[in-house]
Amino acid sequence: MSHAAPPHTLLASIREVAVDIKIAHSVFALPFAVLAAVMAAAGGGGAGAIAWPGFLGRLTLVALAMVFARTVAMLANRLLDRAIDARNPRTAGRALPSGRLSASFATAALAVSAALFMLVCAAFGFLYGNWWPLGLGLPVLAWISAYALLKRSTALCHLYLGSALAISPLAAALAVDPVALQQQPALWLLAVMVLGWVAGFDVIYALQDLEVDRAEGLHSVPARLGDRGARAVAALLHLAAATALVAAAIVDERFSTLFAAGVAIVVILLAAEHATVARWGRRRIALAFFTLNGIISCVLGALGAADVLMSG
Repeated sequence: MSHAAPPHTLLASIREVAVDIKIAHSVFALPFAVLAAVMAAAGGGGAGAIAWPGFLGRLTLVALAMVFARTVAMLANRLLDRAIDARNPRTAGRALPSGRLSASFATAALAVSAALFMLVCAAFGFLYGNWWPLGLGLPVLAWISAYALLKRSTALCHLYLGSALAISPLAAALAVDPVALQQQPALWLLAVMVLGWVAGFDVIYALQDLEVDRAEGLHSVPARLGDRGARAVAALLHLAAATALVAAAIVDERFSTLFAAGVAIVVILLAAEHATVARWGRRRIALAFFTLNGIISCVLGALGAADVLMSG
């Protein structure tokens, strides 16, 4: 197999990294982090309780931390899986297995992203006196970077990936106001929703590699249970996610009509996701995975944040 030559300029290599890890897909977790940050900052007082200059600074740091953390996790996944990706027709064209990007540059980019993430975590301490992000920064990076290793040992890898993204709302709330995690159970229910939602659509996404996973000895749910069994597991995970979301709407009095509409939209889109896979099989998984789930996160994050801000 012929491989493309790695890009010769720094800018070309950075562009290759950004395209390969799909920076735009940060949209999956970022709206939940923004919603959690607003919930933590508002407390029970709505927009009137938020000290906006300080909050906007914290929110900017949260967004930067999210991007850097996801970059670390995605590069770790690409590096750990590059040999397997090279043998998979669906992923052989990725930057590392195709040779467009060198492993050494990807490793360096991972190290730089990790350093920038830790710098952002330190900024919470120096600027706002909150040292929790810095203290938990390295364990978080280690946790979210280990997904590729889990696939080699257990079918629970999908739940593990879900937990990696479920950290987002909890970490955002902790960064804005550590006390919020003690006072607002809806934040934990939101994290449970993200866990079930991500794990469910990761099971669906893994249907594309069912045969490859079996050949490679990887322990995905589709490899273990087949197409029908995997879709059933994904449906149960999404049912659990929807249940957690409804519970969050019930226990937090700041959520009202807008968030309820968001919950209804999420349920409809999750049903559409499963109907799309049932109707078209693996041919429309890209639609179900990227488009519908991107809409879910953006709609729920925006409507939830609006409800909290208007609750005061």
